[in-house]
Amino acid sequence: MRPTFGVLLALALSFGPVSILESRGADAPVTNPKYLWDLTELYPNETAWEADRKAVIDALPGLAAYKGTLGKDAATMAKALQAIYDVNKRLDRLDTYAGLKQDEDTRIGANQQLAQKADLLRTEFDKATSYLNPELVSLGRAKVEEFISAEPKLKTYTYRLRNTIRRAEHTLGDEAESVLAASSSAANATDTVYALLANADIPWPTVTLADGSTRRLDSQGYAATRDVQNRDDRKKVFDAFFGTWTKYRNSVGASLNGSIQAQIFKAKARHYDTGLAAALAANNVPDTVYRTLVQETNAALPVMFRYYGIRKRLLKVDQLRYYDMYVPLVSSKVPFSPEAGQKLVLDAVAPLGSDYVNTLAKSFNSRWVHLYPQPGKRSGAYMNPGAYDVHPYLLINYTDDYDGVSTVAHEWGHAMHSVLANRAQPYETADYPIFLAEIASTTNEMLLQDYVIAHAKTPEEKLYYLNEALELIRGTFYRQTMFAEFELKTHEAAEKGEPLTGEVFDKIYLDLLKRYFGDAQGVVKIDDAYASEWAYIPHFYNDFYVYQYSTSIAAAAYFAKQVQAGGAKGRDNYLNVLKAGGSDYPTEILKRAGLDLSDPAPYRALVTRTAEIIDQMDALTRGK
Repeated sequence: MRPTFGVLLALALSFGPVSILESRGADAPVTNPKYLWDLTELYPNETAWEADRKAVIDALPGLAAYKGTLGKDAATMAKALQAIYDVNKRLDRLDTYAGLKQDEDTRIGANQQLAQKADLLRTEFDKATSYLNPELVSLGRAKVEEFISAEPKLKTYTYRLRNTIRRAEHTLGDEAESVLAASSSAANATDTVYALLANADIPWPTVTLADGSTRRLDSQGYAATRDVQNRDDRKKVFDAFFGTWTKYRNSVGASLNGSIQAQIFKAKARHYDTGLAAALAANNVPDTVYRTLVQETNAALPVMFRYYGIRKRLLKVDQLRYYDMYVPLVSSKVPFSPEAGQKLVLDAVAPLGSDYVNTLAKSFNSRWVHLYPQPGKRSGAYMNPGAYDVHPYLLINYTDDYDGVSTVAHEWGHAMHSVLANRAQPYETADYPIFLAEIASTTNEMLLQDYVIAHAKTPEEKLYYLNEALELIRGTFYRQTMFAEFELKTHEAAEKGEPLTGEVFDKIYLDLLKRYFGDAQGVVKIDDAYASEWAYIPHFYNDFYVYQYSTSIAAAAYFAKQVQAGGAKGRDNYLNVLKAGGSDYPTEILKRAGLDLSDPAPYRALVTRTAEIIDQMDALTRGK
């Protein structure tokens, strides 16, 4: 089936003299239509959405009626699969609308009810079609291959059929599959509880900074304030924000433990040894990819410690601390309006060719995105590709600075991936896994980084962008691998029967935090008060998701270099990866492009790039 991205994290003419965010106020509702998505392209109103929901409900008995008929002949199998995918496509569209409505204002109960209706309908669909995999498996490889050869209409489903047969030993009988399908809503409840706690229910503190201004420290406020120049203010922000998470760590810990237990239950039910094995099996990703990533990142920690040494020197502090990690070493005072940011992104991705650039420019001028923060809006950023017949939608909490531009590049990298895949692939093979998705977004970010570094006009400007390039690597490679190791350790503890509470999560996370930042070596001092940072990370509710950010930045470095140096051949090699959608296993798609992420080489090449950027920073800042 084709799930939507629930958590994916995203312009042409002038630099405005005043930051739009500051001028309109951080908590003011957004009213300018060009900064709001147009959901009427999905459904003209909720009445139309409800009518389509009821139509899908009415279609479910027809899908269930195909049970027991798949082996009759190839034509019947093709007819059943077409019917199932047709309904699934409509359900994706329903899911997309409901999810976007909920996320634009999580405080509105009616929006939550809409999302719950969509979630329940997905569960009913899964129950109605739960026979599909067991029945295909029961037919056996030879029979399925015979049908594929005999019926041209099955060509579209060939990858899906063969992938199902590959996972035969982990496919259960009809009754067990139906039970698992029915349990999905309960399993997903932990994610909903967390989202409501984080975005609606926790009373976030307000702090007064040294300049007399006040900041409300919800997730968006923290992200926007943690980089303030005044060091006492940074400490105050960290203490208040993570102190609040610590107060709620028991509740959040119970929620995360529930999510992990649900993941382990599903893995064991399908006869996988571990949750990691189950998560990787979905896309046939070798275990060596995950473990090689963790191993190579740990081996490369001393390279990042060099960067922290430069940071300590430039900040002129006796001891670098965790709350010193986000403050820019060189400040950029140039605001980027959305239009200016879009123009910069278009210039940066020019090596991807005129078709890519023109399509992106046209999309920028359409109402696909909900751009600015506002009260009740979901934090973070993502791209939702679920409406195949319409277009992707993007949620961004834009800040009028370079970080905001980088987010635009990232999320629109996702969107262009979907646009290109949807053009090249039918619905059944258009959707791609996260393993590939984050490559498209991070490649855009790296092209942007390389562009602004190359076009810097002063040493200070170049230093700023070099620092941003290192922060991209630190945040996407080192930090996400630390998260991946946290997931691995918490799952391994749960699989051994060890209890997982807020305090246990704190201990596991704090140990990792100290190792990754060189606390024992005196590189960065990690205060125990920040042990609850794990509670701030929503990605942990998607089992073994975050490691793909780290593998993706290694792949992005590879493709960005190809695109910039390889001419049309290098560009087309990369674009063919995007156009492949989900038509094959992701590691196979990458291998055809010359990239093997189970090998240490891609990670070591990224570390080499990191060291080269550090060398440039060191040379620019020598004596400062």
